[in-house]
Formats: sequence, C-alpha cells, structure tokens
Amino acid sequence: MTNYIVATIKPWNIAAFKKHKGRAKNWRLIMDKKDLNLETLRKLRPRYIFFPHWSWIVPEEILNEFECVCFHMTDVPYGRGGSPLQNLIARGHKGTKLTALRMEKGLDTGPVYMKKPLSLKGDAQDIFERIGAMVYDMMDVIVAKEPMPMPQRGKAVIFKRRTPKMSQLPKKAEAEKIYDHIRMLDAETYPHAFIWHGDFILTFRDAKLGKDGVVKASVEIKKA
Repeated sequence: MTNYIVATIKPWNIAAFKKHKGRAKNWRLIMDKKDLNLETLRKLRPRYIFFPHWSWIVPEEILNEFECVCFHMTDVPYGRGGSPLQNLIARGHKGTKLTALRMEKGLDTGPVYMKKPLSLKGDAQDIFERIGAMVYDMMDVIVAKEPMPMPQRGKAVIFKRRTPKMSQLPKKAEAEKIYDHIRMLDAETYPHAFIWHGDFILTFRDAKLGKDGVVKASVEIKKA
C-alpha cells in the first residue's frame, strides 16, 4: 500500500483533511513537530509528504530523502517568503495563484507541480478555508498523475514575514486600506488588527466596507 502524509497545524487544514481523506487508511495526519522525524517517516515510507501549512523549517535530511510538497499562495517566483496573504493584500492584489511546489533548502525556491487561480476576496479566514479545500484537490491530482515539477521562471520577488507589531492599524490611511488591513488579519491564530487607547487595546474583526466608504467592524476592548 502506498502511504501519504499531510503535515499541518492550522485548524482549517485539519478539518479539510478529516472531511476529504477520512475514508482513506493510507493517509496520515501529522500535527506536531516531534512526529515529523526520520524514524517515523522511514516506517511509513510515504510517496509524498504534503505541507499545506507548517510553521517550522523541515530538516534537510527529510527533504533529501522524501518528496515533500508545500502550497504557497503566490505566483512564484513572485512572492517567495513569509506572510504571503498579508503581503499580497497590502500590495493591492485582488487575486493570486495557489502554487504546489517541491520543497528544497531554499525558501519557496523549488520546482512547481501546478498552479491554480485563487481569489483574495473576503477575510483571511474565508481565504484560508478556500485554500483548505483547494489543496486537497491538488493533492489528488499529484497523487494520481505524479507530475514532474518544473523549475520556476521569472524574477524573484521576496516577501518579508510580518511581525505582530505590524498588525497595528495605520494612523493615516483611506477607508479601503483600513478595511483591507482588518480583513487580512481576521483568521484563527492570527494577531488581529488593533490600536492602543491609553491602557486599553482595541482589536478589530468582521470588517465591512460600505459603498459610502464607511468601514464597520466589531471591536473588542480590554486592558493590556
């Protein structure tokens, strides 16, 4: 029996795995860094290890011994690097490509299996859940056809990983930029948009941009 592994930590990807692959006994879900080790992997001998969302550097010995596939939400080589969703929206993009690529030592530099159009409409949670469904469809294609990944072409543009401090709302911005800033951070496990008011921190979610240019959002106020 050919085995496959999905390594992910985000709740939307875990939910999609259980929905999409719950019936398949030869698929295993890894959600903890300590479980991704050579001893375990050599016992399972997976054909592919898929990484829909993983927050740690995968050891080079694993990359060299197994075919590891990650999913990056830019049209690489444009947008290699961290925080792709936030960097795309901050740059004004309305759509992008979800790219399946073979992992190698360089960050997002590996050859590409396939790309699929991806809308950036909605808040971050909407987009991540959309991706959660798409990646399993892409996995199915890779498993069925075993395509040869092709080298990336074009000029590389590198995105820098955002820090929690950068979630603070800008003091001067147009309404659409305020709306984008709130929605691009509105997902589980992400640091939401915020402002300080004295000793209190105000965090914002559920943003809506009206035709009149007014932004409405829910706010949580707590003492820091």
